[in-house]
Amino acid sequence: MVWKLVKDAPVEKIKDTPFASYYVSHGKNLYPSNAAGHPWTASFIQSKDDPIASLHEDLAAEQKARATYEYLINVSDDPGVTDTLRFLREREVVHFQRFGEALCIVQEHIDKKKYY
Repeated sequence: MVWKLVKDAPVEKIKDTPFASYYVSHGKNLYPSNAAGHPWTASFIQSKDDPIASLHEDLAAEQKARATYEYLINVSDDPGVTDTLRFLREREVVHFQRFGEALCIVQEHIDKKKYY
């Protein structure tokens, strides 16, 4: 979506915008970073050798993504972009629900009496 929005933008329209500093470093190519411009790293992903902790981390990540899409929708003035963001936001809600179901299954398994 981001590439589609900028692929045909002339350099004159990019100058004197917040996108200009990004363009100087990366052109119109995608370069994963957060809103402050810090590059994405694997340190953004948290994991433990504990399925309950990991599922809680997944649940939190889905809610953070949903909130980010809502903030983007609030500042979008392009109907096509807004529709895409709404779809992506709803996808995060479904992911959250599925992770919640997985958490219930794991907790039920752990709480089940074990017979050996």
